[in-house]
Amino acid sequence: MATIGYNEIFFLLQGLKWTLALTLIGFLGGGIFGMLVALGRTADSVVLQRAVAGYIAIFQGTPLLMQLFVVYYGVALIGLNVDAWLAVAIAFTLNASAFLGEIWRGGIQAVPKGQREASKALGLHYVSIMKDVILPQAFKISLPSTIGFLVQLIKGTSLAAIVGFVELSRAGQIVANQTFRPLTVFAIIGLMYFLICWPLSLWGAHMEKRLQTASRS
Repeated sequence: MATIGYNEIFFLLQGLKWTLALTLIGFLGGGIFGMLVALGRTADSVVLQRAVAGYIAIFQGTPLLMQLFVVYYGVALIGLNVDAWLAVAIAFTLNASAFLGEIWRGGIQAVPKGQREASKALGLHYVSIMKDVILPQAFKISLPSTIGFLVQLIKGTSLAAIVGFVELSRAGQIVANQTFRPLTVFAIIGLMYFLICWPLSLWGAHMEKRLQTASRS
């Protein structure tokens, strides 16, 4: 059996870099589109609400693995060539937008309706009401769930290997095949995931307790 040396560890760290990069792109892109989804779900237009609800149903009701396949292989059917990096970035952004949008929709609707009515009575327009009154409170309420989704997104990046994208899990498979030490390699990978996700989970639990304490006071 080959040993796991500097080169193998460096290769795993390269995979970790792409895992974090994909997570960042998916979370930021999903956050931008997720905000539009949340606003659409809480809009006064029934047509817009139903259209956005359909969007959410599609991405929450189908596996992320299938979504990766559709983006990577499906667009080729219409004559577009998409590399693995762009495909997984698009798929994770769309998937994250559906989940974050629904999380933030819940936060927006959790803000007492009286605050919106009072803001309208003061003559504030929609943008000002959302930006200055509703959204700051909604984000605070939604923060624990948002952090929880971020943890799931980090672990979900391992599915990107199905279209040839070399992130941490795929890098681990390559190293395991080269060294014939799968248990050791995936123990290292599991430790890397743990060191990233565990602090985030603790932060989310801490924020949830703070919100519960504040709601009782």
